[in-house]
Amino acid sequence: MKAIKLIIAGLVLGGVAVGANAQTKGQIGISMPTKSSMRWIADGDNMVKVFKERGYKTDLQFADDDIPNQLAQVENMITKGAKVLVIAAIDGTTLSDVLQKAADKGIKVISYDRLIRGTKNVDYYATFDNFQVGVLQAAYIEKALNLKAGKGPYNIELFGGSADDNNAHFFYNGAMSVLKPYMDKGKLVVRSKQLGMEKVATLRWDGAVAQARMDNLLSAYYSKDRIDAVLSPYDGLSIGILSSLKGVGYGTPKMPMPVVTGQDAEIPSVKSILAGEQRSTVFKDTRELAKVTANMVDAMLSNKTVVINDTKTYNNGVKVVPSFLLKPVIVDKTNWKEVLVTGSGYYTEAQLK
Repeated sequence: MKAIKLIIAGLVLGGVAVGANAQTKGQIGISMPTKSSMRWIADGDNMVKVFKERGYKTDLQFADDDIPNQLAQVENMITKGAKVLVIAAIDGTTLSDVLQKAADKGIKVISYDRLIRGTKNVDYYATFDNFQVGVLQAAYIEKALNLKAGKGPYNIELFGGSADDNNAHFFYNGAMSVLKPYMDKGKLVVRSKQLGMEKVATLRWDGAVAQARMDNLLSAYYSKDRIDAVLSPYDGLSIGILSSLKGVGYGTPKMPMPVVTGQDAEIPSVKSILAGEQRSTVFKDTRELAKVTANMVDAMLSNKTVVINDTKTYNNGVKVVPSFLLKPVIVDKTNWKEVLVTGSGYYTEAQLK
């Protein structure tokens, strides 16, 4: 009996040991910038889910938009033996030293959604087509105002994202590739004359900052004239902009809302679209970005070819980072259900009503 018990115990212990080895392929450090935006929470959750399904352990940290905090968190991930770091940087220019430490230990780095700049120690970049995001936002304004038919002039004001986020420049440049020809023809007028990221950027993508700037623009340039469109690159800014507009009477039959764009299809903004306030948003399925990132990790750690689809666009100042770009999708009142609910299952209809 003792012998049988020992054999059974040995089998159980052996099974545990085998299970433990099979359970994990190593640890992945995931550094997200903040929990203040629902999309970053979704990004983090999606990656944890996908990596765990594929047999990895994960160390997910949110840095509360504090650069020293993010640096400390990444250093801690290195110390704890992460095999790969997946980093959505708060400021893409601040990570050079810590990523050199990662490189010295042979740790691979994936720049996630936001390009990490100024370092050779970035292996791959997983993101959406950021220039195309801006094109979609501006094309929506173009169509809503019927600019192709020569309508106008219309008044427009421009908002940019955080200047330390490389994506913000791509969003702005993509939008301006559509809007600037109409400005040159006088069909779109920026009454404030505030153009260029150095004038329109919104630090840390802060909706309160956007709202304060919109308040100032309205009081200084639109006390008598109507504003017809606002280029907003992100839903969190759009909510602040809309609040400012409502504060001076927009959103009534006498003063309909301007065309206000957005990005990330956050629930408050989708509800705003359904209420006839915000006009559009850009949907980026972060579940798919998590899968792309996991595919990169799998390929790197098994010495297989990493699938990419862009080798030219994203120069970080030291190297062109090989990238995989996913396609963004414009969403408005006409297609929200098809894109966000029935088509993708990203939300339930109850969440958006």
